[in-house]
Amino acid sequence: MTLPVKSLIEEVLNDLRRVGGINASAAVTRDGLLIASDVMGEIDAETFAAMTATMTGAAETAMSEVKAGNIQRVIVEGESGKMVSIGAGPNALLVVLTVPDAPLGLLLLKIGEASRKIAKLLG
Repeated sequence: MTLPVKSLIEEVLNDLRRVGGINASAAVTRDGLLIASDVMGEIDAETFAAMTATMTGAAETAMSEVKAGNIQRVIVEGESGKMVSIGAGPNALLVVLTVPDAPLGLLLLKIGEASRKIAKLLG
């Protein structure tokens, strides 16, 4: 991946944060390597990338096993926030960490738009 592509993906992630309610986001390969991130504070971007890719892969395997089709997204809700993982093309994911009371409707719309932009950039 060229440096300009990484910079463009970082711009997409920065724009996503402006929506509000998002604490961190990252574009990662499906095997968990960090492509680009927008994280603050104590979040380790490399670990965030690896663990969310693993979580998404497990969900894809589970859905395949029960013949429920391809997953659209994975949402995990915890006490301190929500994590959303969505495909960004065939080889990447967009993963986002939100505040606990984030309005998912608007965020899922914006996350979907961002994932399509990232997919196009990586295309």
